[in-house]
Amino acid sequence: MQARPRLLLLWAEGPAALPGERTAPDWAEQWTAARRERSEEKRRGAAPAATAPADPEAARRRAERRAERITAGATELEQRLADLLRGGLAGAEHAGYGLWEETAARMVDAQASGLAARVRELGAIPSSGPGWPVRLLEECALLHLLDQGWLRQDRLPAGLAATVRSRVGLPTAPDGPPVRDHWLVLAQYDTADARLTTRRVWLYGTASDRLALLLSYGAAGRAPELTLPVGLSLEAEVLPHPGAGRQRVSLGERFAPPVPALARPPGVTTAEAAARYGRALRDDPWLDSVPVTLGRVIPTPDGGSWQLADADGDSALPLTPSAHNRPGLWRLVALSGGAPVTVFGECGHRGFTPLTAWPTASGAAVPLT
Repeated sequence: MQARPRLLLLWAEGPAALPGERTAPDWAEQWTAARRERSEEKRRGAAPAATAPADPEAARRRAERRAERITAGATELEQRLADLLRGGLAGAEHAGYGLWEETAARMVDAQASGLAARVRELGAIPSSGPGWPVRLLEECALLHLLDQGWLRQDRLPAGLAATVRSRVGLPTAPDGPPVRDHWLVLAQYDTADARLTTRRVWLYGTASDRLALLLSYGAAGRAPELTLPVGLSLEAEVLPHPGAGRQRVSLGERFAPPVPALARPPGVTTAEAAARYGRALRDDPWLDSVPVTLGRVIPTPDGGSWQLADADGDSALPLTPSAHNRPGLWRLVALSGGAPVTVFGECGHRGFTPLTAWPTASGAAVPLT
């Protein structure tokens, strides 16, 4: 321990003050080589397992059994919703959260994690503030629509049927051709519940003009492994997943290490951002928001809240309630200083959630999450 301060002082004086050779010692070279060899062995050993052909008949039977369980769960959920509406929404306030948690547990047993998550959200609405009956009715309608989509998915267009399966909770595998591009990392943020931490990474292809979403997961209390800091650009392939919009992707081969970049996606007006969300709802009625970049907007107070107003127009988007509770809001206000900025975020029925901002002049991305 006593040698550390002396070494730090020598290092501070400059490289010439450090005695001896400046090559790594033998033990360090051996350790690095051994670690590299273990990584290669692990990669080679994992490759055959990943490409080993599975029994297609067994996979088909498993998929059929799971589909039957989800169908039974969706049918039961339809009955619960019918009972709720028959008894009146006021009864939901007196029933308490336990009934909804029990229903969500039944959906988990049915292997319909997407339905379970929506049931838990629905159970948290009663007594949640003014207007909760309206919000409860809206969520019941969306849940009913998802149930019916699953029960009648054979009548749906292929893209919408894939979206329904994903919303219900079925995992999806990439099915599209790889897209190679220089991908700019626009935003990265985590959401967590009692069981899982989900990391969302938004990418923008500078050549394809395409937005893509990477998802990675970690156990409760643990951060996912994938980390791509905002403002970097990486040349890589992404593999699109099925579903409306086809924005979710998996990261494929990387051709170069990530490097800092000053590029930014082109911005649109607040009115166009709202219109994009409206068009996206036609393909995915359960969509909470769409990714969009606003160009030349100014954060301005609006009573007790904030909004992003077009610098060159007369329209604006309110910020979501969650955005008002983040320190990134004040970072955005300070970055703007009353001048226009470019902001990337998510636009939905609750408003706009800013995730990253750039000054109008050239400058690096500023994360707001």
